[in-house]
Amino acid sequence: MSYLKKHMRIHSVEQQFCCDVCNRSFSQQSYLKKHMRVHSVEQPFCCDECDKSFSDQSTLKRHQSIHISSVDEPICCDVCNKSFSQQSTLKRHQRIHSGEQPFCCDVCKKSFVHKWSMKRHQRIHSGGQPFCCDVCNKSFADDSNLKRHRRIHSGVKPFCCDVCNKLFSMQSHLKRHKRIHVDVQ
Repeated sequence: MSYLKKHMRIHSVEQQFCCDVCNRSFSQQSYLKKHMRVHSVEQPFCCDECDKSFSDQSTLKRHQSIHISSVDEPICCDVCNKSFSQQSTLKRHQRIHSGEQPFCCDVCKKSFVHKWSMKRHQRIHSGGQPFCCDVCNKSFADDSNLKRHRRIHSGVKPFCCDVCNKLFSMQSHLKRHKRIHVDVQ
């Protein structure tokens, strides 16, 4: 099938491939396959800089821009020389060096570097755990913990030891494992 015919399906009612989870329709099976990662923990696209993983390459590329500064106008931290693509990202980063914690929990007065970490913390006081595992019904205060937990059910192991190639479902397990290679040498 020509590229034009495939493209024209997007604009027509000819959406043959349907997601059985959310009923969203797609013009090509490959689009449906990519979409299905939204409903699973499969995140095969991994950032080389920070080990975060993503369900599609476009999201990974968008994420990677936080690690790369613009060639025209590099924005560097004057303490550690880390580069940033945006002034606002540099400003947030510099809080690590200054110790500034501008976000304060109104219940216990604990301070945080980031607003999102304060909001996540505040769920401790409210008991809020809005993120629920659809397999075992265990609840979590934030979606990152739920994603990490889901790997138990899926068997996905995105973290690989660069010495022996053993795979792990959690980054902390990989870090603990790496100690055996240090002790051996």
